[in-house]
Amino acid sequence: MSYIDMIKEKARMDKKTIVLPETTDKRTLIAASHILEEGIANIIMIGDAEKINDGANWLEIDLNGVKIVNPQKTEKYEEYANLLYETRKNKGMTIEQARQILLSDPLMFGVIMVKANDADGMVAGACHATADTLRPALQVLKTAPGVKLVSGFFLMCIPDCEYGDNGTFIFADCGLNQDPTPEELAAIADTSAKSFKQLVGSKPIIAMLSHSTKGSAKHPLVDKMVEATRIAKEQYPSLTIDGELQPDAALVPHIAKTKAPGSDVAGHANVLIFPNLDCGNISYKLVQRLGKAEAYGPMLQGIAKPVNDLSRGCSWEDIVGVVALTAVQAQLT
Repeated sequence: MSYIDMIKEKARMDKKTIVLPETTDKRTLIAASHILEEGIANIIMIGDAEKINDGANWLEIDLNGVKIVNPQKTEKYEEYANLLYETRKNKGMTIEQARQILLSDPLMFGVIMVKANDADGMVAGACHATADTLRPALQVLKTAPGVKLVSGFFLMCIPDCEYGDNGTFIFADCGLNQDPTPEELAAIADTSAKSFKQLVGSKPIIAMLSHSTKGSAKHPLVDKMVEATRIAKEQYPSLTIDGELQPDAALVPHIAKTKAPGSDVAGHANVLIFPNLDCGNISYKLVQRLGKAEAYGPMLQGIAKPVNDLSRGCSWEDIVGVVALTAVQAQLT
């Protein structure tokens, strides 16, 4: 059984309700039909029922069982508007603005449904930028207690791979923080370890990646990863973490023995923390396209309730996978 099949099985055991607000995107409609068919989650779609059903008919898919909520017609419109207003009034929002936003922004409407406990999570981003998905989640749901930083990760499943956890890894941050400080990298390592334990179930082994291993090169970027490792060990002493490590030293046991002897991480890493967004984003796309890996995300970690992003290049299969992962996150929230 593949990793994502195991996640789907977990999702079926305690079925959650996930909002898919991007109902003008055909990949979302196709994904919804498969989610229902596989029994992974209950689905709420936001929009006009006639248009959504017309799209389903054109695609020759079955959306029977999907709950469609039209912001212009739902009896909960005023309740949601008041909830948004109460959440944002200290930032200057008026009730009139709250009403208008809910009519014009399906992502905000979806987040409000999650806030009101009418849904357990939301998945979007197939046709929206990460910032558009993240903004309403941060404004309304806010960060989880004790979390210093919201960050993004990809759950990578690489076929026929002897490294990581049977080819399963978390790559972070690949979607959100452009140039994190050492303190922020340490926080990303901590939340990524929690996400790995939550979604994979194995012990997270964290490598702080660099173009240098244990002082083999000198550069401010190397210094940043060394400092991030120091902070992480100090602030999160339960983590199994080491750095700075080159990817081959982090992953390949016989190279680790040469480059980082004595490290309890080198050669065994399954959580890879990148120095900046360029490194993380480039790396996940290369592994996905050249290594034929399944890449789920960017998943968002550190938000009070699960809201997850999608790459705009995602397939409908990717959406199904992220919904399954979001449902499992919701089980543990």
